[in-house]
Amino acid sequence: MIRLLIADDEKLEREALADMVSRRFEHEVVIEMAENGRKAADTAVLWRAELILMDIEMPGMSGLDAARAVLAQRPGCRVIFITAYSLFQYAHEAVHLGACDYLLKPVDPDELEASIRRAIRQIETERKLAALAPVEPESAEEAEEPEAETENENSQTAMVMAQVRQYLEDNYMFDLSLDSVGEILHISPAYLSAQFKKYQKMNFLDCLTELRINAAKELLADPFRSSAEVASMVGYEDASYFARAFKKRTGMTPTQYRRQIKAVPHPEGVL
Repeated sequence: MIRLLIADDEKLEREALADMVSRRFEHEVVIEMAENGRKAADTAVLWRAELILMDIEMPGMSGLDAARAVLAQRPGCRVIFITAYSLFQYAHEAVHLGACDYLLKPVDPDELEASIRRAIRQIETERKLAALAPVEPESAEEAEEPEAETENENSQTAMVMAQVRQYLEDNYMFDLSLDSVGEILHISPAYLSAQFKKYQKMNFLDCLTELRINAAKELLADPFRSSAEVASMVGYEDASYFARAFKKRTGMTPTQYRRQIKAVPHPEGVL
């Protein structure tokens, strides 16, 4: 069961969200509620919440500040922000904090379900990673002797690297690195790098970049999203660095790619 906290200063909003979640995740989550940011922060830490539906505009302590307080102590907690205000500043801060999603009120039940399911998938993938943590060779000599590995060890390592790949697919928008994933697995970044390349046929950074750029291509199809906003949504804090990475991978800047999309005739317009 996933421990899910709902934080909103409006009682009717809390109850409505709780009802939506209960109907669609009856046997998957246990729900707790908080009526303000301070209580949300305290409850999330003491209750060990794994997922929070957090209203941004709350008296005393905002949802953004409450999330910062929680994530400082429980970095693995997932947060889905909910707000009545469609402000880029809010969206940018939410992404910067590592939010799973940013939903506008009134919340669409289908969108909420999809967002929660993504978050649950991320949580479950991280649990599997921790459970599958391989035993790292005690010395460099052992790492250089694949013949010393048993068939079971090879199979286990392959399974772990497949889970690492899945973890990247679910979490590419966050600040991921060899260090952070290695910490989850309790193995060194160097060992993770070598094994990932061996079993996934590409290095860790190339895989992460590929996932981010592919996601950016889809987001750039929306003319109402700026390149800077797309950069934040796929895990790049620096829009200029994102533009360089995008061009290196596609041969075009984000702006040029967007123009190319517009230039392609819609299928219905082809005679």
